[in-house]
Amino acid sequence: EDQLVESGGGLVQAGGSLRLSCTASGFLFYDYGIGWFRQAPGKEREGVSFLSTSDGATFYADSVKGRFTMSMHPNKDTVYLQMTNLKPEDTAVYYCAAGPELSVTPLDDYAMDHWGKGTLVTVSS
Repeated sequence: EDQLVESGGGLVQAGGSLRLSCTASGFLFYDYGIGWFRQAPGKEREGVSFLSTSDGATFYADSVKGRFTMSMHPNKDTVYLQMTNLKPEDTAVYYCAAGPELSVTPLDDYAMDHWGKGTLVTVSS
């Protein structure tokens, strides 16, 4: 069964850093668009970052530009989200998602057909 599993969430003080990981099981990230999404309590899910596995292009939400960096392991089975200078408003459950690269749109959850269960990031002030 194809799965995505996130890890690396936790509690951190404002200004701190965390690295999230998303590992694929049962498939590899060839020709996929990979996204990180987050959902804060009482808010809608939003796209945070996106990576194109075909050319490595990355896209970021304005709210995280310059602070978050998305990358992929050369084995194409794991993607990372390095988060720095974290702010309390970054507190959310973070989800990894993947979809066929020709069908997905950066930062949009439409056509993402693989989802992880999420990892909680809490940033204290």
